[in-house]
Amino acid sequence: MRPVVSWPPSDPDHLLVTAGQMLDLEEELFNNDMPVAALMEKVGQVMVRWLLQQPELLAQGALVLVGPGHNGGDGLVVARELHLSGVQVRLWCPLPIQKKLTSQHWNHACWLGLPQLEAVPDPGDSALWIEALFGLGQKRAIPDDMARLFEARQKIQPGRLVSLDVPAGICSDSGLPLQPSAAFASTTLTVGLIKQGLVQDKAVAHVGKIVRLDLGLPDSLLESFDCKPPRLISPGDLVSLPCPRPSSSAMKYQRGRVLVIAGSENYLGAANLALHGALASGVGSIQAAVPPAVAENLWKVVPEVIIASASLSSASGGLSLESCFRNVDLTRLDAIVCGPGLGKSDVAWAEEAVPLADFQGLLVLDADGLNRLSDGSEGWTWLRTRLGPTWITPHQAEFKRLFPHLRDLPPLQAAAEAAVQSGASVLLKGAHSVLADSSGNKWQLAETAPWVARTGLGDLLAGFLGGWGAMAKATQEESLCEFFASAMFLHAEAGRLCSSGSSAMTIGKVLGCLVLDRQRT
Repeated sequence: MRPVVSWPPSDPDHLLVTAGQMLDLEEELFNNDMPVAALMEKVGQVMVRWLLQQPELLAQGALVLVGPGHNGGDGLVVARELHLSGVQVRLWCPLPIQKKLTSQHWNHACWLGLPQLEAVPDPGDSALWIEALFGLGQKRAIPDDMARLFEARQKIQPGRLVSLDVPAGICSDSGLPLQPSAAFASTTLTVGLIKQGLVQDKAVAHVGKIVRLDLGLPDSLLESFDCKPPRLISPGDLVSLPCPRPSSSAMKYQRGRVLVIAGSENYLGAANLALHGALASGVGSIQAAVPPAVAENLWKVVPEVIIASASLSSASGGLSLESCFRNVDLTRLDAIVCGPGLGKSDVAWAEEAVPLADFQGLLVLDADGLNRLSDGSEGWTWLRTRLGPTWITPHQAEFKRLFPHLRDLPPLQAAAEAAVQSGASVLLKGAHSVLADSSGNKWQLAETAPWVARTGLGDLLAGFLGGWGAMAKATQEESLCEFFASAMFLHAEAGRLCSSGSSAMTIGKVLGCLVLDRQRT
């Protein structure tokens, strides 16, 4: 049965749509007798309202870059209203106008006396550039001379360009620049719903800050999608974030039991970081299967953790999974974390991971756990043999090794395909990490902190996911993957909010405080 997902809500602030989906919504409006001219006017007016609320941007006037289609028409509405509000506005139209409505707005702007540039603008121009060249659904690369102009503008006047809906030269769906380059916006004013390409990692440098401008779309339109769009998770969603809720009288073992298998001779610190992540989750019981060098001093570092196994190393220096399971009763666990810093193995994955395949609790497979799986003869198909739910957490390189046939897909599509094919829930890590489950639910992070792309944060995340998931399993939460999404977000938010440093250990302390704050509400 498909799990019911309620967080974050399925509303205009959280839905990520493709160009096709947004165009279908607009077509539905037109089919129900909304004039195209009325929608263009509405779009332009909401953009103008935002711009007039930023007087510092308009202090040196504005140059509106007018495109040949309806995005150019939106820009002309903006130009007209800014002019009528007393802003000095000029126009530049580098390509012949192709839409009648846009041509009408151009003629009206000329009648109003708005100056028009005959030559290519100076990239050092002090005015704010309002880019309205192509907008939604771009398919072709911008001309070379235009690409060079945008590159020069960004170099000479960084932060002085605002794009309307989608920056010129950016694919609305994948976020990939349509070669050779694209506009560099400090802010992108996107209307109606957020286009999924705007939040992809490849688009970050070109999109800048995303501002969604509401069009007041009727609820019936948002309920008409054949396939539910991905949901965007932003900092404001912290207040509604779902947490596992053990009974107020629950003892420690009823608050979740997790085993962390981590570390090796070459990566001793990975075990400590993963265990600190598990501690931050608030899980009731933590056991560790770690190298002897870690186990020896573990009581000094994390005295709350029980040493389940001081595991042996393989000939290649990696942790031996076989030795990890010798003295552990897996039936008394809710979750297992396997992978941070394990190193390489001399044993085939299908052989050493039999206990993991048979484990009916949650398995969080990370880092070298994923690399060992990739090296196995069965590859990702092993995931389908699991008796319990599985969460995997690859970064781009690990994902491409594990799912080579999906390596060229954009992150949202890649994670979704991998989840459906493998039956696992897939967290594809990046600047704006993507999460997908096998039922077709998808989430993506927004407004994350670039300074936390550092060694150790992945180990912290793996341990945190294990503890958080163990609590969700122990409390028999129905939508397990929704808690995967909330854990992914909490980890990212801890990095964004941490003011005392960006190391994994420092962020781990903030993460624990965030969890406690949420559990108290």
